[in-house]
Amino acid sequence: MKKILITGGSGFLGWHICHQAKQKWDVYSTYSTKPLHIPQTQVLPLDISEYSAVKQLFKDIQPDAVIHTAAQSQPNYCQTYPQESYKINVTAAANLAGICADNSIPYVFTSTDLVFNGLNAPYKETDSVSPVNIYGEQKVQAELEILTRYPQATICRMPLMFGAATPTATSFMQGFIQTLAAGKELNLFVDEFRTPVSGVTAAQGLLLAMETFKGIIHLGGKERISRYDFGKLMVEILQLPGANLKSCRQQDVKMAAPRPQDVSLDSSKAFSLGYQPLSIREELELIAKS
Repeated sequence: MKKILITGGSGFLGWHICHQAKQKWDVYSTYSTKPLHIPQTQVLPLDISEYSAVKQLFKDIQPDAVIHTAAQSQPNYCQTYPQESYKINVTAAANLAGICADNSIPYVFTSTDLVFNGLNAPYKETDSVSPVNIYGEQKVQAELEILTRYPQATICRMPLMFGAATPTATSFMQGFIQTLAAGKELNLFVDEFRTPVSGVTAAQGLLLAMETFKGIIHLGGKERISRYDFGKLMVEILQLPGANLKSCRQQDVKMAAPRPQDVSLDSSKAFSLGYQPLSIREELELIAKS
């Protein structure tokens, strides 16, 4: 089997891609600080910001394709520590693109719906980017640098992702569940909208995009939903205590990083290639059974 390198295997998305990819690929994955075991995957330590270490890893593995998920993906952290996050989110991503270009192998980069300002949703791939926070700015910069170095790269703009916890990572759901289970109040935005998908669906979409598409593509779900309405659905399907689920607005919560209100993605291009996210209800029902 051909070899695929997936950076960030200890992250929520990276872990799911490793599990999906092993059906067709000989899977190698990297981690930064959280060692882990992934069945049928060779997991290796790597500081993604060390160019010489990345070059050496390529020499050792000689991958046939790369999916790059390793990132500093907390907007509040990026807002507070822009230089540290830039090294990971921009420089490392561009360096990987250059190496993949030199080797003429597929390179998939995971970008974000937060490249948009939230004022003109749903967003198509051709819509202008205008991020409102530093994390979004860094992802825009990475997209530009990658396509300059390697026009044949695939850039997948990812939505909000949810699912069961992995051995070393969680989705936003786990915090919601813990808060409600502890009998504390959970305040969720009624005025922030996304097009979320599960980690499993996102991983399947990335592997499909790698095989079928070059350039920028959106991998959002088929439903636009507020965080509050997602919370209500989660309470119902996972049978959580819902009395403490409350609605609030973005302006009620002070955060380091500004947040756009509606970055729903129009993913019809991916749907036409065979990307088929389940409904949010169906995804949550599968999580409830697992």
